[in-house]
Amino acid sequence: MSVNDRTPVTVIGLGAMGSALAEAFLGAGHPTTVWNRSGEKAAPLVAKGARHALAVGEAVAASPLVVVCLTTYDATCAVLEPASAELAGRALVTLNTGTPEGARRMAGWARERGARFLDGAVKNVPPAVGAPDTLLYYGGDREVFDAYEATLRVLGGDTVHLGDEPDLAALYEQAVGGLLLPALLGFFQGAALVSARGLKADTLVRFTTKWLEMIASELPAIAAEIDSGDYTRPRATVGVFHQAVAHELQLGREADIDVSWHLPMYEMLERAIADGHRDHSVSALIETLRKPVPQA
Repeated sequence: MSVNDRTPVTVIGLGAMGSALAEAFLGAGHPTTVWNRSGEKAAPLVAKGARHALAVGEAVAASPLVVVCLTTYDATCAVLEPASAELAGRALVTLNTGTPEGARRMAGWARERGARFLDGAVKNVPPAVGAPDTLLYYGGDREVFDAYEATLRVLGGDTVHLGDEPDLAALYEQAVGGLLLPALLGFFQGAALVSARGLKADTLVRFTTKWLEMIASELPAIAAEIDSGDYTRPRATVGVFHQAVAHELQLGREADIDVSWHLPMYEMLERAIADGHRDHSVSALIETLRKPVPQA
């Protein structure tokens, strides 16, 4: 593809991630139009060759592919509403946070205005946009993905279409994203432990990385147990994790740190044991998750 053949793109929303998206398109030679509610955020991109549209309708009309990176689906609809007429026939790609239900509503909203729709997620931080190993996944119109795959791949070399359902990216975003805060809290707890002894948090990084790699290596086997429903050949049992609870609570007292964020997990282990899973693989905890405690 020559520079003259590069698909024109419009990017709406110029926060940290939206600006990184626009920079990636510009760097790959795509004519790029940008719009943001506060126009001063466009200036650095204009200096790099972007066209700054003063009205959102003008921005949408400038390109066959419109990429929107705002906070929520509701915010996206509110910003794009004045450009409803210009959306007809264009490919609309949303890269924001939200629930699967929100993605389905967004798809219906776009369809009513004649737009072809893809919803996506960027699974990395803004500085990683455009890297060969940066993951983005999309759900929605396969024809749109096929038509613009080469352009979308500019944002990350690991670009995946999950299926035609418009809520799949939001579904996987929520499913994968649930790992982030517990993992970070685990690191923060470790950092609190070592810093209480006058050691630096960065001394943990090497060992934490190895531990995360070990966990990653176990995920295929864990997923296979979940998919089969057979938890009877454990590598680590629910009971083993339950036995560690007393030690973890004692550690919190000794180090004088707050470990109360563990308590819901301990309660879940108790429920799993009550349901007969003590000697089953720890992956049997998914069965406990599938039986939520009734809300009072």
